[in-house]
Amino acid sequence: MAQVHMTEAEVASDFAAVLRKVEHGEEVVVNSDGRAVAVIKAADPERRTLSQLIELAGEREKRRGYAVTLDEDYAADVEQIVRERKPWTPSSWE
Repeated sequence: MAQVHMTEAEVASDFAAVLRKVEHGEEVVVNSDGRAVAVIKAADPERRTLSQLIELAGEREKRRGYAVTLDEDYAADVEQIVRERKPWTPSSWE
């Protein structure tokens, strides 16, 4: 990821330009008195669990008034995954 260094005065004078840089994948390092004091970067995408996605799909189906039709094989695979899923229990670091 590309980094751009800007002074706090530059950031303050044209914050819209800073946001455009961030939207294009750059990180903006804000410098004050010759040292980095902040990094402005894109927010992490919202993460959802499979259960949340299933609930969201149901809500959208109700709002639309119809269900989106999936390829039969794909739908069967997803249903099997949902039926057989187990809680994620990562091992802890020592």
